[in-house]
Amino acid sequence: MLKLRSGRTLYYGKGDVLTYRTYAKPLSVKAVPESAYTGDSNVIFAHNITFAVSGEQLLTSFTEGDNSLVVATDSMKNFILRHTAAYEGSTTEGLLSFISKKFMERYPHIDAVELSADRIPFHTLDVASAAKDGLEPSPLVYRRSHNDHASATMKLVRENGAPVIASHECATTDLQLIKVSGSSFYGFVRDEYTTLPESYDRPLFIFLDIFWKYDQTENAVDAGLGGYVPAEQIRDITHNVFHEMKSPSIQFLIYQVGRRILTRFPQLAEVRFESNNRTWETIVDNTETDPAGVYTEPRPPYGFQGFTMTQEDLTSDGE
Repeated sequence: MLKLRSGRTLYYGKGDVLTYRTYAKPLSVKAVPESAYTGDSNVIFAHNITFAVSGEQLLTSFTEGDNSLVVATDSMKNFILRHTAAYEGSTTEGLLSFISKKFMERYPHIDAVELSADRIPFHTLDVASAAKDGLEPSPLVYRRSHNDHASATMKLVRENGAPVIASHECATTDLQLIKVSGSSFYGFVRDEYTTLPESYDRPLFIFLDIFWKYDQTENAVDAGLGGYVPAEQIRDITHNVFHEMKSPSIQFLIYQVGRRILTRFPQLAEVRFESNNRTWETIVDNTETDPAGVYTEPRPPYGFQGFTMTQEDLTSDGE
């Protein structure tokens, strides 16, 4: 939330700015054991951007109807689209930083910018190869994905007149993961309000958003420094941990995911989780001799969890 020095909240901006950039600079990252992802061709570098500005000199636009310093939100949209074409980097975070700094340089009365972007994922498709037998990825045709995606938020303010990054957070959101066996939930408080039976092996269906911050923001903005962490590797680490462990609760599961992420990426200062329990309601239970079961959607109230971890958690665990 953007505030003035007085503490008053003041901002305005533009949402749903859709940018479909083609042939951005390819991204290359170091491999990790849990993921086959080592980069992106960035042939389609697409985002949905929300952009907000604040400034002391904008106060009269609210209190007096004075529009003399108001940059129209339509102009913001055009600024974002045109500067997306000029961006020479390869990451969402770098794009946000680039656009914000250019905007604050162009409009010196703007004191702060806060913006976010959802990466719109497009995946390659295999097509028949004319040069060899079999299939190969098409360099021309891509499939729009509506599954999990990367995103980032960033706030820039002026220090000694120059725009600097004051805060940031990266994310992979809308993960929906089901593990059909190997999860349990028992040993919880039982009293006069308890109707939930204990479960020693249940299908566990979770919705999960994962957020992270870097110790040095430069690693988020410039992939060339070698410390950039792609959302795809965060996602794949999560898949692996969910597969490997028998979890007694969602709380314990996300803690183990966090430990693995912070171990793989010491350049991260923090990882944060927001999870929902969407475990199916059992209609026909499986048995020791018959693994088949039938389930349906749970009733509307759902449980949720939130948790933040830092590198200190690894130190306290003796790692």
